[in-house]
Amino acid sequence: MDDNVLIQVDGPRLATANGEPVLLRGVGLGGWMNMENFVTGYPATESLQRNALRRALGEQGYERFFARFFEAFFADADAEYLASLGLNCVRLPFNYRHFEDDDRPFELKDDGFRLLDRAVDACARHGLYTILDLHAAPGCQNQHWHSDNPTHWAFFWTHRHFQDRVVHLWEAIADRYRDNPWVAGYNPLNEPGDAGGTAIGPFYRRLHEAIRAVDRRHVLFLDGNRYSTQFDMFGDPSEPWPNTVFTVHDYALPGFVDGGDYPGVSRGVYVDRGVVERTFLERTEYMRRTGTPIWVGEFGPVYTGDPARDERRYRLLEDQLEIYREHRASWSLWTYKDIGLQGLVHATADSSYLRLIKPVLDKKARLGVDAWGSLDTGVRHILDPIERTFAEEFPDFAPFPFGQRSWVNVLVRHILLAEPLVADFERCFAGVGPAEAERLADSFRFEHCARRERLAGILRESS
Repeated sequence: MDDNVLIQVDGPRLATANGEPVLLRGVGLGGWMNMENFVTGYPATESLQRNALRRALGEQGYERFFARFFEAFFADADAEYLASLGLNCVRLPFNYRHFEDDDRPFELKDDGFRLLDRAVDACARHGLYTILDLHAAPGCQNQHWHSDNPTHWAFFWTHRHFQDRVVHLWEAIADRYRDNPWVAGYNPLNEPGDAGGTAIGPFYRRLHEAIRAVDRRHVLFLDGNRYSTQFDMFGDPSEPWPNTVFTVHDYALPGFVDGGDYPGVSRGVYVDRGVVERTFLERTEYMRRTGTPIWVGEFGPVYTGDPARDERRYRLLEDQLEIYREHRASWSLWTYKDIGLQGLVHATADSSYLRLIKPVLDKKARLGVDAWGSLDTGVRHILDPIERTFAEEFPDFAPFPFGQRSWVNVLVRHILLAEPLVADFERCFAGVGPAEAERLADSFRFEHCARRERLAGILRESS
């Protein structure tokens, strides 16, 4: 292993073994080995999308579509572009299903490792570190779509079987990459949502010991509970977690799809740079108290297509990056590539893939089914009486993680309305043959995508 490249925790900073400080500045590769509805356009969850595509395309078409998709979505050209902006890291989210089938637990498949190897090697060729991120765990570690959860319950925390499988998977991952210096470290669970708050601490201790028995040299990036915003489960700061970074996610209200002006009011709260910085300092208090490095594993606004509104979101992003620089925080912008909502690059509206699924995209927007990427204005006639009833009948009901209104929206928009839309998505692919399926996947190839140049310029100036 090349100690001149390998990153380790050195007090409040990350550094190479020879003491050279390292600030990680990069992007998350959402939508690739862990797919999300707003990133590539399907409704509901990845597993429901895959089932629909298998039915519509047949087994051969399905296999050829995804083989081409994985090759096209992230390749050397993408890594080269990121390096050209002065970035030095890519967070690689993945779904456990690439490594293990539910009907054959603990039997690991080579397919997932080959995909990870491809991305890790492409990044290394261009001087980019990678952080390996289990974004969707068996049993679902949080309540939302990005853990491939078709419900609103995180069963991972109540079933030891699911936890055993994650430990087993990370032991294998650590063994495979323990001698790779371009892997900056392991991010074992994205945005955990342990509603009871009692299982996550013991599980993290167990996972930490299991990985450290295999690999002591790579950094562990551990997300806080409640979607990487709470850190009390790590316990007494005087009891060290060796070579560990506690990871915060730092989305700001004005950057959400329903965000208002910046500076200005979003969801009834006035937000300016001072509020953004105070929120960051509150979320990172544990890191500063423990004297450990700060890594913002996710942050970033979504864009509307309205130049004036988007300019205010770029201003928000610039303020966040300036705050991170002042506090010596590493960061990973969400996300690199998508269909136009948030990505640094995106598939074009006239691409064959987006033209094919446009009826579904329009209907998704009208019904507001994407929790991250759409508004609820078209379904207020459904939501208003439900929310009013809950406010009147259950005024003290405040479900984890984000309260009553969010809970109702997830159940109605993301589950009740989104699941039937999967059939609409399936019908878009009726009659598509294997060769055409490959051409559709090519819509995500770097040379076919558009670049968000204003965003690229901000990142270049901040790197």
